[in-house]
Parts: sequence; C-alpha cells; structure tokens
Amino acid sequence: MKKRSAVLTILLGAAFMSFNGALIRLLETANGFQVLFYRSIGLSLFVLLFISWKRKISFIKVFDNIDKWDTIVGICLGFAFSCYVFSIFYTSVASTLFILSTTPIIAAFLSWLALSERPSLVVGVAMLLSLAGVLIMVKEGLSVGRSWGNGLALISAVSFAAMLVVTRRSYKTDILTGTLFGGCLSGIFGLFSSIFISQTMSVSTFDLSVMLIMGAFAIGLGISLVTLAAPFVPSAEVSILVLLESVLGPLWVWAFLNETMTGSELAGGLIILLSVCMLSYPTGWLQKNFK
Repeated sequence: MKKRSAVLTILLGAAFMSFNGALIRLLETANGFQVLFYRSIGLSLFVLLFISWKRKISFIKVFDNIDKWDTIVGICLGFAFSCYVFSIFYTSVASTLFILSTTPIIAAFLSWLALSERPSLVVGVAMLLSLAGVLIMVKEGLSVGRSWGNGLALISAVSFAAMLVVTRRSYKTDILTGTLFGGCLSGIFGLFSSIFISQTMSVSTFDLSVMLIMGAFAIGLGISLVTLAAPFVPSAEVSILVLLESVLGPLWVWAFLNETMTGSELAGGLIILLSVCMLSYPTGWLQKNFK
C-alpha cells in the first residue's frame, strides 16, 4: 500500500470511530451494560471476519492462535471499552474524547516506568500540558456533576495506554486478535451485568440496530482500517492522524444532536490535542532543540 493510500485509510478508520459517541446518544432506552453486550456482537463478528480474511485462516484457527500477549491486550481493551461506554453516559462526548486523546501521553509515561524508556524534554512538556488540560476539564466536571464520567474516561485512557505498552513489549504489529478478545470480554461483562444488575436484556429494535452498527462499523471497521494501514505510515504520524476521532466526535453530537461544549471542555481539549501533537511529531525545530 502506498503511503498516500495508507494515510487516507487511517483517516477513514478514525472517521468511522468518531461516530461512537453520537450513536450512543441516539439510543432510546438501552443502558450501558446492554450497550457493551450487543455492541460486542457486531464488533467481534466483524473483527473475526477481518482477521480470517487478512491472515487467510479459519475462524477456529484465529482463536487457536491467541497467546498470552493477546490475552493481556484483550484484558486492557475490555476495561477500556467498558469505561468508555459508561463515560459517554455520564459526561459529554467532547470530554470523553478529549481525555481519551491523552492516551499517547500516558503511554509514554507508562513506558518510562515499565520499560525504562526515559522521556525526552519534549515528552515531559507534553505530559505537563496534557495534565493541565485534563485538570481543567475535570475541574469543570466537578462543578456540573460530570466528575464520574470524566474519571471513567481517564481510566479508559490509562487502559488504552497500558495496551500500547504491552503491545510494544510483545513486539506485535497486529493487535486485531487482542481487539477481538477485548470485545468478547466486554460483551461477557455486559451480558452478566444485564442479567444480574439491570435484570433485563430487552431493548428496542431501533436500539439493537444502532448497537450492532456501532460495534461492526464504528469500532470494528474503524480499528481494522487503522490496523491495516498503520504499517505503511510512521507511528508518530499515525498518532496524529487518529486524532481526527477526537476532533470529529464532538462535532457530530453538536451538529446533529445539539450537544454543546463548555468553555473549559474546549480549552482543555485544545491543550490536550496540542500536547499529543508535540509528542507524536517531535520533528524539525523541536527535535533539534529539545532532545
């Protein structure tokens, strides 16, 4: 795949993922546990089909090839998927996505602790900026009753970051099997929680359709496209390209569902995006002067 095509493919994948928040907002009565279960059906089936097609192996072989690294990645993603869904229920889509965009920053910090990869000055500054942006948004969340949702978004970001560090430690370039396992885990959690906590699996036909579409296309197709094209683009550039999700996500709910961003959400989000861009693309003047 040529780089231009790969870049467009990554952007398309990020665009698909940006619809997650808006689709959750469209639901009529489904709760978070039901979203996790029904969404995981679409996610798992699509990713399973994609893995089988990409690797040219049978469905059974896909599960036979799951190793310890896929299991750890799946556990991290299971936490991340679950916290993400409930974060959308308890805070704005903008807050969730902007806080999630701190994932590369958190991953750099965790790599420092777990892999002894000492961060450069640019990374240190990016970490501080990112922290400032999150604090601005969390402070706003406390005043408007969104602290629980913002906290879940931060846990989700940490879980995604942990997955990145585990992937780096395992030297895997394809995390699709771990994504499949994570989708299955979040679905199992949603299933048992729906039965024993909310005590109902019943949802409207409309909600069921939205959740299946969300799993198959907003997550499954989005992640698959990014994974398919990522090997043909430098990782630093991939980190910037997938930020399109954090930019478009709040725009969809604002344009179509009239969910506005507060001044603090906008300010904190812009600071976070700036910090991630600093981390992801430390070339030119920054790289020469702040190694």
